[in-house]
Order: sequence, then C-alpha cells, then structure tokens
Amino acid sequence: MSAGELLNIEPLELKFPFELKKQISCSFQLSNKTENHVAFKVKTTNPKKYCVRPNTGIVLPRSTCDVIVTMQAQKEAPADLVCRDKFLLQSTVASPGATPKDITGDMFNKESGNLVEECKLKVVYVSPPQPPSPVAEGSEEGSSPRPLIFENGSFGGSEVSRKFVDTYDRSSEARSLISKLTEEKAAAVQHSKRIRQELELLRHDSNKSRGGVSVVIVIVFGLLGIILGYTLKRT
Repeated sequence: MSAGELLNIEPLELKFPFELKKQISCSFQLSNKTENHVAFKVKTTNPKKYCVRPNTGIVLPRSTCDVIVTMQAQKEAPADLVCRDKFLLQSTVASPGATPKDITGDMFNKESGNLVEECKLKVVYVSPPQPPSPVAEGSEEGSSPRPLIFENGSFGGSEVSRKFVDTYDRSSEARSLISKLTEEKAAAVQHSKRIRQELELLRHDSNKSRGGVSVVIVIVFGLLGIILGYTLKRT
C-alpha cells in the first residue's frame, strides 16, 4: 500500500493472469484519508494496450474509489511473462464540491505551482490458475487408500473384499456353466447325427430284407406248385 499525503493505493502491482487472445482486467483501490476533495489522473506507458476506467476522477473526503484496468487481448506472450509496462497515478487537492467535469490537465502540472503527488504502479503477468487435478475423494497424493467406514463406525474394507470375491466366484460359475452347456450341445448334435446314420442303415437293411423274403416266397410257392402237379399226375 502507498501511504501518500492524499491517497492510499492498494495494491501497487497490477497482476494480470495472462492468457493469449483474451481480454483481462484487474483493479486497484484509492482511499482518500483527508477532509478534502482529491482529484486523480492515471497515465500508462502503453496507452493502446490498456483501458483505464475511470482514468480521471474525484475521491470524496474519507471515501474510496475503485479503478479498473483492462488489458486488450494479446497475440503473443512476452518472454518469461516479464512485462515492463508501468502506470503513473497523479493526485492533487481539488476545490470543495468539485466533480470529475471540473478536472483539467493544468491541475496536475507541477510547474504551475500545484502540489501533485505521484505513485508508480508495476504490471505483473502471472500464469492463469490451473484446474485441480482429479484426486479421489478422501485420499491424498502419496498415501494409501483409506478403508471405507460405515455409519456405525465399522470398517468396510473386508466387506468390500468379500463382495468382490463373491462376484468373482459367481462370474466363474457362470463361465463354467456356459462351457459345460456348450460341450453338452456339441455332444447332443453328434449323437443326433449318429442316430440319423443308424436309421438310414436300418432302412436300407429293411429294404433288402423285404426283397429277399419276396423271392423266397415265390420259390416256395413254385415248389409247392410242382409238388402239387406231380401228385395230381400220379393220382
């Protein structure tokens, strides 16, 4: 904080969280510690780069005033984020009841015999805040995970382990059952094929048997006919 005769300034460094192609603002506060109206004016070494609101004004007795400084979007970052821009704040006693419209450039001219206080403010670029790294709730980096604690105060680590083992066992049983069913299905298919083959063989043999019986019957009847004819001749 600057402790001048007229105004206190807080802070004395304008810190901008620098980001490319992004307009960034910061502020400082002026505190009038006198019973007088105090006029102020803000100058910068790089007026095209910054916008100051208000850049002139009146701070009432025992009052404060906030000044906002906006840096235009930058296309390139300076080396090591080092900035050499500076601001100059001038302040002087104004007439009682003065307003910002009453401020003139001659009020801050020391050669005119006016009492003008001056304070320089530095510009500092800082890296933008990084998002927090994803860390599991209830654990710290470098420390082992804590066991679960239920409302009754008991530790839930063994319970979680048991549930995990039960789930794994059920999964293993399911895989074994699926494998067994697959084997049984393959065996049933083979058995069905074998039965169909045996049925085809039986049909083939049956057809052969039927053909053989017919021939035998014809032969038998033929023999009976011959015997009967021979018998009739003899009688």
